[in-house]
Amino acid sequence: MSIVTVQLGQCGNQIGHEVFNAICSDAHGTHGLCSKKENESYHDACKERFFSEEESEVPVARAVLVDMEPKVISQTLSIAARSGCWKYDDRSHFCQKQGSGNNWANGYSVHGPRHKEVIMNLVQKEAEKCDRLGGFFTIMSMAGGTGSGLGAFVTQCLRDAFPTSFILNHVIWPYGTGEVIVQNYNSVLTLSHLYQSSDALLVHENDVIHKICAQLMNIKQISFRDVNQVIAHQLGSVFQPTYTAEGGLHYSRNPLGDLMETLVPHPEFKILGLRNIPQMPENSLAYSTFSWPGLIKHLRQMLIANAKMEEGIDWQVRPPRSGSSMPSSHSTDKPLHFNTSIANLVILRGKDVHSVDLGSFRDPSLYTSWLNPQDAFNAWKTPRAFNKYEKSAALVSNSQFLLKPLDNVVGKAWNMFASKAYIHQYTKFGIEEEDFLDSFTALEQVISSYTIL
Repeated sequence: MSIVTVQLGQCGNQIGHEVFNAICSDAHGTHGLCSKKENESYHDACKERFFSEEESEVPVARAVLVDMEPKVISQTLSIAARSGCWKYDDRSHFCQKQGSGNNWANGYSVHGPRHKEVIMNLVQKEAEKCDRLGGFFTIMSMAGGTGSGLGAFVTQCLRDAFPTSFILNHVIWPYGTGEVIVQNYNSVLTLSHLYQSSDALLVHENDVIHKICAQLMNIKQISFRDVNQVIAHQLGSVFQPTYTAEGGLHYSRNPLGDLMETLVPHPEFKILGLRNIPQMPENSLAYSTFSWPGLIKHLRQMLIANAKMEEGIDWQVRPPRSGSSMPSSHSTDKPLHFNTSIANLVILRGKDVHSVDLGSFRDPSLYTSWLNPQDAFNAWKTPRAFNKYEKSAALVSNSQFLLKPLDNVVGKAWNMFASKAYIHQYTKFGIEEEDFLDSFTALEQVISSYTIL
């Protein structure tokens, strides 16, 4: 089944380009440990998901590019075409001369309705090119105007136009400090609207990715491109083909449906996080060896201690003892924060994947009590290595990992709202105070649901 990617705003278009780059270079690489047949079926499954073939024989990304300013789109189209490896369809983009000025309401209430027909026609054409449509993957930022405001509007239109298709929103969480004065308003409005129309939200936090670039990738002057490449690597590690059944002979045909079935058992809980191990500069790979038991032990501890990368994991955090609601801890002076999960998916790629013991992820104490641990954990595998890593693992989890950042954003937005700061910038485009209150109520319900896991 094919996935149509919708790239929204500057952030969505730049990340989308890096995602297709990562996927294309991975698909075209061959892997020595795999048979020719295995490499070919991997390549074919990848192409069906993300690319359509045109006369030129250069794969064309199944994507629609939307931005209110032309600069980023024209750059994105030309860089992709110059790569010679893949390209975008020249007719699958939409831009205007004027952006949304970091105003969510302008993107949602003005640009969205005004350009709905043109944008949805582009999406429809892209969907019709698929033999079987598996759903939509939107990429957007949460803090700005076009990506977040127009993105929320387009997601709603996708839900109306394709009621039975899966929609996964990839959302970039803003830096904690210093992006845009109204970023907390924009974030609250975006999240509450996406929660209604999307099947799941896969969140990447800018602060976390920045840390990975600095501490794991050893990058001194970190650019947006560096950040986007780390995000693209992580997304590729999830979306590239895998066997979803033990001893599977065919690569999964329905990646979005499989993700939802595995990770979103209840519509109240649809926030997904992503961790990868190992992550390091390419020039360090030759000097590094990894064992599966070591990688799995680190990945599990990253999950339960809510560490977003393998450096600086708190090894003191332990699962709660059965029958106790408090995490057991050797330390008496502070309660340790255990990250309870609803569902987890581990994706293993590379050498000897079928011999890996994943029993530690099946431990019932990792999960909320209302789900059967048998249903709460899944593993996907392929012997084909990903992106030059001989062995690598990705963990997609539906857990409490975002509770603190979410609570912070809602709290800061509420404090501004209580003093009526900047509200007029939204009301002039038709977003009323009631809309804010509805958004706060919706997200406070989400916070409450995740808190009581």
